Amino acid sequence: MKLSSRAVLAAFAFALTARAEEGEFGSFGDYVIRSQTKITGNGKVVKVPIKPLKLSVSTDGVTVRLSTGNQPDGWSSFTIYRSDGIGQQSVPGGPLEVVPGVQATSDHGGVHKHLRLTRDSLTLTVFPGVSDQTVITHAILAAPSPDEQPATGSREEPPAP
Repeated sequence: MKLSSRAVLAAFAFALTARAEEGEFGSFGDYVIRSQTKITGNGKVVKVPIKPLKLSVSTDGVTVRLSTGNQPDGWSSFTIYRSDGIGQQSVPGGPLEVVPGVQATSDHGGVHKHLRLTRDSLTLTVFPGVSDQTVITHAILAAPSPDEQPATGSREEPPAP
């Protein structure tokens, strides 16, 4: 049975809002930064060398928080403004398809940030107010840690017919 994109989007939006009670943030997942690109006002594109960095993402269904460590107040906050999916191309030049995801923004100290979040990827675009440079950071879903993966060779019984 094939699910409609509306059903998938509705399920994704529900999952975000069902993460926690109002004001409580639940974990959405961990992502690893893989690349960063700087674009200047004159069109120059520069790849910024960056080491992989883990980002933890949590949400209460209204706000998304990004953090890089276990500090209780060491996070950036983004307000969700769209939860009806993200347009993306699976292959270069291919058709635009809508996948479950959210978009959120943050405005602090004259810096506008835009967050694009799907189950598989995270894109953060930063627009400094007094600069002609835009910085785009891409991250992918982190592989589960060994303690989150089922043990290989486990002796679970197969389901009964």
